[in-house]
Amino acid sequence: MTSDTSIGIAVVGTGFGQKVHIPAFQDAAATEVVAVYNRDRSKAQQVAAAHQIDNAADSLEEIVSLPGVQGVSLSTPPFLHYEMAQKILKAGKHLFLEKPTTLTASEAKSLHVLAQQHQVQATLNFEFRFVPAWMHLKHLLDQTYVGQTRLIKVDWLVGGRADPQRPWSWHASKELGGGSLGALGSHTFDYIAWLFGSVKRLSAQLITSIQQRPDPQTGRAKSVDADDTCVLMLELMSGTICQVNISATAYAGRGHWVEVYGDRGTLVLGMNTPNDYVHGFELQGSQSGAPLETIEIPDFLEFQQTYDDGRIAPTKRVIDHWAEMIQTGKETAPSLREGVYSQLLMDLAHQSHQQQCWVDVPVLETFLA
Repeated sequence: MTSDTSIGIAVVGTGFGQKVHIPAFQDAAATEVVAVYNRDRSKAQQVAAAHQIDNAADSLEEIVSLPGVQGVSLSTPPFLHYEMAQKILKAGKHLFLEKPTTLTASEAKSLHVLAQQHQVQATLNFEFRFVPAWMHLKHLLDQTYVGQTRLIKVDWLVGGRADPQRPWSWHASKELGGGSLGALGSHTFDYIAWLFGSVKRLSAQLITSIQQRPDPQTGRAKSVDADDTCVLMLELMSGTICQVNISATAYAGRGHWVEVYGDRGTLVLGMNTPNDYVHGFELQGSQSGAPLETIEIPDFLEFQQTYDDGRIAPTKRVIDHWAEMIQTGKETAPSLREGVYSQLLMDLAHQSHQQQCWVDVPVLETFLA
C-alpha cells in the first residue's frame, strides 16, 4: 500500500523498466512502486518478488484499475506506446513515458490532447536535461558565454549495434519504431530545442548500413529497414546552423559530443565511454581564442546519489520533476508537449529523407492547435 503522501506507481515494461525505472522510482522521495506489468504473468510475478512490489499483472486494464495506482511508467517498445498510453490516460492516470513518444507526431499530439482532457500530468524521460554537466552547459549558454552562436555540432557515434551478428529485434524495424533516429535522435532533438531554441527547417539523410541481421529464432538472415546512421542539418529560428551525426554502428566511435562555437567563445561537452551514455561527461570552454580549459561543474548540480547504471540518477531527477507537476497540477518542461516536438522533428526527418529536400518545421503551438 502507498503512504498518504507518496504517489503510487505501476511500472509497465520490464526490460528498461526493471533496469532503470524500478530503482529510480523506488529511490525517489515522492513515489512508491506498487505494481508491475508484463504480458507474461509469471514474469511479472518474478520481477515483483525480486523488487518487493505488491502487485503483478499481465493486463494493462488490471494495472490501471488498482486503487493504489496514480501514475504509470511506460517503457515498452515504441510500437506499443500509443495504444497503451491511451488506456493509461483515459483511466485518469499520470504518465511517465520513455522516448520515442510514439510512432508519429499525430499520435503524440493525440496523447497530449488526452492528457489535457483528463487533467493528468505526462512527461518524457528526457534525461540529458538533468545531467549535471548538461545543466551547467545550459546555464553558461543562457549567460551568453559563447556570445552569438555561429555553429553547433553534435556527434553521437557509438558501436552498440556495429556487430552485424547482433540478432534482429524490433530495433531493426522502422514499422515497430526501431532505428537510431528514435533511440538517439529523439533525445538530440529535445536537447537542441532546450539548449538552443526551436528549429526553422531541417534536412536529413537516414542510412541503414547493416541491412540484414540473424533471426533470433531461426538464425537465418532477416531484413533490416530501420536506420542505424543519421546525418542531419538543422537551421534554428535564430539562424544558427546545427550539424548532427548519429550512428549506433560506429566501431570505436568517439562517443557523444556537443560543440558550440560563437563570436565570443566556445563550449565543448563530451564523453567517450559509449557503454554508459550518462556518466563521464566533461565540459570545456574557451573565450577570445584562448585554449580550451576544463570547466568545473558546481557541487549543487551534482547527483546526491549515483548508481552503477548511469541512467538511474538522471531518471530519478525526471521523476522528481514529474512528481512536482502532479503535486502542483502545473505542466512544466519537459512534459508531453516536448515529446510531441521531438516526435514532430523525427517525422519531418523521415519526410526530408524520402523527398531528399529541406523541410520547414511548423511552430509547435501551431501544430498543437
